[in-house]
Amino acid sequence: MSRLTTERWFSPSLCVTHSCNLNCIYCYQTHNKGNTMTLETAKKCVDWIFINVPADMNGVELAFIGGEPLLEFELLKEISYYIFKKNISIPYILFATTNGTLLNKEMKQWFNEHKEHFRLGLSLDGNKKTHDFNRSNSFDLIDIDYFVKTWPTQGVKMTLSEYSLVNLAENIKFIHSLGFTRVDGANLHEGDFDWNKDKYIELLIPQLAELVDFYLANEQYVPMPMLDKHIDICEAKNKETRNWCGIGRGVNFFDCDGTMYPCAFVTPMTFQKNEINDMMKTDFINDKNFIDIDCYENCYIYPICPTCAGANYIVNKNFKKRNRSKCRIQKLIALFAADFQGKRLLRETSKMDNTTKYHTIEAIKKIRLLYLNDFTAM
Repeated sequence: MSRLTTERWFSPSLCVTHSCNLNCIYCYQTHNKGNTMTLETAKKCVDWIFINVPADMNGVELAFIGGEPLLEFELLKEISYYIFKKNISIPYILFATTNGTLLNKEMKQWFNEHKEHFRLGLSLDGNKKTHDFNRSNSFDLIDIDYFVKTWPTQGVKMTLSEYSLVNLAENIKFIHSLGFTRVDGANLHEGDFDWNKDKYIELLIPQLAELVDFYLANEQYVPMPMLDKHIDICEAKNKETRNWCGIGRGVNFFDCDGTMYPCAFVTPMTFQKNEINDMMKTDFINDKNFIDIDCYENCYIYPICPTCAGANYIVNKNFKKRNRSKCRIQKLIALFAADFQGKRLLRETSKMDNTTKYHTIEAIKKIRLLYLNDFTAM
């Protein structure tokens, strides 16, 4: 979700149902109908969550997920009322990402009444043609204006498929034209898929170039995370070695039966029982179990290269070994992030402290030196 703070928040999630009313082309989950959470189970999970907030966390963002969480709207209401009645001193927010197709008049009224404590995030892949292809012809079922007006600072979640890659810039601009100030990620879909192929690289280059120009010309929009990377941290003397995604430590996932898993990716909807049993033997407190030493020691953009431990396991049966099928495309993204940061720096030098400015300039130079020649012939 979008928070206007840099504070660290505890981010557990409750899976209220495995069911979904859509069948998106890139979905990696198994949606078993009838597998839903009871209110009593939810109460026990909620009690555990608010008792076990880590001492270094400033608040709680409790996510309700699925499947499609709005299939269990009545349950969401009951869980929310249970939380509202608790004497909770720590800041908290309730949140759900939805495909938006099930929102009816009753739901909208309830969310309007509780929008300060409960936020909805919308999954939207772009214009009607793209969204319908990716997400089961569902575009016309979404009241997009409702999301824009009810939670104006909340961004949308976008997932890139092979089909939508060629129209990335068009779709990003379309989403902004609807009134959303931010797109909270254009994520490359996970799984056994080789994003490093030349055809995908060639498709992405003009899209990123167009987006660099678009965000420089339209400062009212928050740049998408692909471009708005803190490349200055690549110059840090000591690269972070922590398990930064929070798996097993800050993103606890409670399945419909109340069983707790390390994150929302490592669940029975994604993995077989024997795989999960092996995964649960991992010491999640030991950061070494999540650090790809080869990447850490040899890749300059390691600190800004996104990785998902669960997605790594899908491909490599290992949390720490990163999915190499995204290496090349992440280097390309880093190049355009450097281009964007450099051009923005020329206009906004006064907004950056001298140390960050120096590290950013050095990172721009090194990223271009290391990777530019790999793509100049394309």
